[in-house]
Amino acid sequence: MALLRSTARQAPALRTTVLRTIWQPLVAWLAGLSLAVCLLLGPGAAAAATGAAGPAAAGALTPVELAVDQFLDALPADVLAIGSVPALKARIASGNPLLVDLRSPADFRRGHIPAAINLPLQDLVHQLEALPRDRDVVLYCTSGYRSALGVMALHLHGYERVRGFAPGFAGWTAAGQPVA
Repeated sequence: MALLRSTARQAPALRTTVLRTIWQPLVAWLAGLSLAVCLLLGPGAAAAATGAAGPAAAGALTPVELAVDQFLDALPADVLAIGSVPALKARIASGNPLLVDLRSPADFRRGHIPAAINLPLQDLVHQLEALPRDRDVVLYCTSGYRSALGVMALHLHGYERVRGFAPGFAGWTAAGQPVA
């Protein structure tokens, strides 16, 4: 019986611990994943995901979904992401952006886009001094997921000249581009 009373007294603390250690990080992770998917898919992603086909179907969206969809539709196609290898090559040729590989150091050593630096995603916000604010920064990873998260993080830290390379290193190598 004493064990039951002791457990009952600890239940609120256990609920608080579970909420803090599991539920809140899970919700934050899911929200980040949702935003990253929207960033990767680009303008109109919310409408495509919900099956909305235009203004008539937009009535089914909540006001927040509608506002997000309108905001994404108003963005230029390359505002947060560079969507193709030729677009990245043109950006490199015209402005010499800083290329940042967000993959692990081991992956970077196995091959990377020439002139890129390695700054793993988990270290990104701890190494902000390595990233210029007055120069274009292009983030990439293997497939584009980590670069979308990195773009989001840097925008939250006030970086305005940052883009993700959505095709990632896999897209670069699949296009037969040189690897360092």
